[in-house]
Amino acid sequence: MNAIDLVVNFFKQGGVFLYPIAAVFAVGLAVAVERFVYLHRVASGNRRLWAELAPLIQAGNFRKAMEVAEATDSALATIMRYGMSRIATARRRDDIEKAMEESLIEVIPRLEKRTHYLATLANIGMLMGLLGTVIGLINAFAAVAAVNPSEKAALLSASISVAMNNTALGLGLAITLLLCHMYLETKTTELVDSLEVASIKFLNSVTERRKEAPPLARGAVPDASVAARGRDDLRGAARA
Repeated sequence: MNAIDLVVNFFKQGGVFLYPIAAVFAVGLAVAVERFVYLHRVASGNRRLWAELAPLIQAGNFRKAMEVAEATDSALATIMRYGMSRIATARRRDDIEKAMEESLIEVIPRLEKRTHYLATLANIGMLMGLLGTVIGLINAFAAVAAVNPSEKAALLSASISVAMNNTALGLGLAITLLLCHMYLETKTTELVDSLEVASIKFLNSVTERRKEAPPLARGAVPDASVAARGRDDLRGAARA
């Protein structure tokens, strides 16, 4: 008997509850695969974008960095656009940081979307398996009561074995989906941490760039060209 025959016999003997459990399992796997593909694509896009942005940010070329960020809709690009749009108007580091935190609030729900479904589906599948087993045992005891005493032991053993198929499938579903949920949660946390690290590096570069602006002599009247020289690149990003 091959694997296909075993699966067919398993579902034939297990009762009607195996089919909704299998449907829940299929939905959970579809969600897990979709989330895995999405998070992998986001992580790859963020790495490629940061490889382009990092040299520009280090060099203070925020105008070009803004153009690169506007050319994509990745999570990192969204955060960078929020930050660079506030460079020209923000007087303090905290102002830019708050703008980037606002963008994180927008990005994180997209990363966590539908992942929590897996835990819910795992619980539903496990409970459906237990319910199928209980109903199977009820039917088994009812059938045993109507047969000859010499046949009761064999019939009861066979009925219990069949009823336990529901529990086995439900537990297998729950374990698989919970493992997928744990992996996706870990992957999402890693992505959020990488976005926060990129935000901090960006803020540090902006702060260093502003410190490089030539200080005014005490009591001197600031010349417009000198005062603007240290911020030309920063303002250019907002005008782009």
